[in-house]
Amino acid sequence: MSALKKHVLAQNPEKTAQVALSVFFNIMDAWHVRAKDQITLLGKPAESTFYNWKKGKISSLSADTLERISYIMGIYKALGILFPTREQADAWPHKPNTAFNGESALSFILKGSMVHLIDLRRYLDAQRG
Repeated sequence: MSALKKHVLAQNPEKTAQVALSVFFNIMDAWHVRAKDQITLLGKPAESTFYNWKKGKISSLSADTLERISYIMGIYKALGILFPTREQADAWPHKPNTAFNGESALSFILKGSMVHLIDLRRYLDAQRG
């Protein structure tokens, strides 16, 4: 993360965290992702922490968690560009894909590594051209 981004996020970490998590949870609802899988995508915070976040009880997020959410947002945006309807875009993460050895994109990113999020984002950006 660039020094400028860190500086901007540090200005109001509570508001940044609230907005980031709100967007994340909205995307997870659109994709119909289970809570335990959301925890994985967020970098495996404690379950109690995760449920506090869902209730809006948050003061800040780690740089790792913010970066993960950023990749999820980029993936969501790329799907919206690639597909003619939001319904198709939101269904795509669950569909088997030869690019991921027959796994769905969601299964691929649920391996939990930041690298998988990065790879999926790059894949979608390449598909956009």
